[in-house]
Amino acid sequence: MLEVSHLKKYFTTQKAVDDISFTVEKGTIFGLLGPNGAGKTTLIRMITGIFYPDEGTILLNGKQFNADKDSSRIGYMPEERGLYKKMKIGEQAIYLARLKGLSAPEALKQVREWFVRFEMQSWWNKKIEDLSKGMAQKLQFVTTVLHRPELIILDEPFSGLDPVNANLIKDEIFRLAANGSSIIFSTHRMEQVEEICNQIILLNKGKKILDGTVANVKQEYKENLFRISANPIPAEIPAALFEVLSKNDQTLTIRIKEGHTPNEVLLYFIDRQSNISVFTELLPSLNEIFIKLVEGTSLSRQFQPTQS
Repeated sequence: MLEVSHLKKYFTTQKAVDDISFTVEKGTIFGLLGPNGAGKTTLIRMITGIFYPDEGTILLNGKQFNADKDSSRIGYMPEERGLYKKMKIGEQAIYLARLKGLSAPEALKQVREWFVRFEMQSWWNKKIEDLSKGMAQKLQFVTTVLHRPELIILDEPFSGLDPVNANLIKDEIFRLAANGSSIIFSTHRMEQVEEICNQIILLNKGKKILDGTVANVKQEYKENLFRISANPIPAEIPAALFEVLSKNDQTLTIRIKEGHTPNEVLLYFIDRQSNISVFTELLPSLNEIFIKLVEGTSLSRQFQPTQS
């Protein structure tokens, strides 16, 4: 649906976006990740037509993106909210829908439907300045998606929301994707990305340093770590087979040595008549992968080596 190819954007001597390419398929929830200053906002502004790239191309459904013609196909919820504080909420939602190309009757119909879905009917004559941050966040989300855009870009959409409303918006994100919208989700909250996104891209200092599905990325950066609970723990630990990183009662966190397999570890415990209750691989979280790539740390550093 969206194809970004060799995109570059420079500000004086700074390379804000440096030769970035990726593809977002129809119906995909795509995580755009990176530390502050990584180039995420600049990249989003080029995709939405706010900035023009210095080099590279942006294609929507195989055609060159045109900001003047294609803006109605995109819904963009920026981190810096852009609602009119003195304007009544119902009127503002209709006005923003009209700007995205809906007729007056269709805008009214869509606003009413979304207000019912989000239980916002009583807000119609309130002003933005009368809303809490979380309420304003719900309204901003509604005005982003009510014109049924093909591409939805959400920058920190859960900021200021309580758990109930965060779940409400998360469910709507899943529903919109299931109905064919492509969604770019930009956030610092890695646990949200891990829960919501199908695919991710990680930027650092303007460059792409990671791109793939969440499942494949976690497999790629696993460190051969396992947790095993057994009774009894064998008195002798074979250093050639695995390294013990931590020990707690009858549970070990281990790293299996290169050239050996989990089955060999299981057989070692079974041969010593240990009753195994837990044996599970410890895959890294996206947060741990993020830190590893940006700061050069590793998952196993969180465990204190144990003498065996």
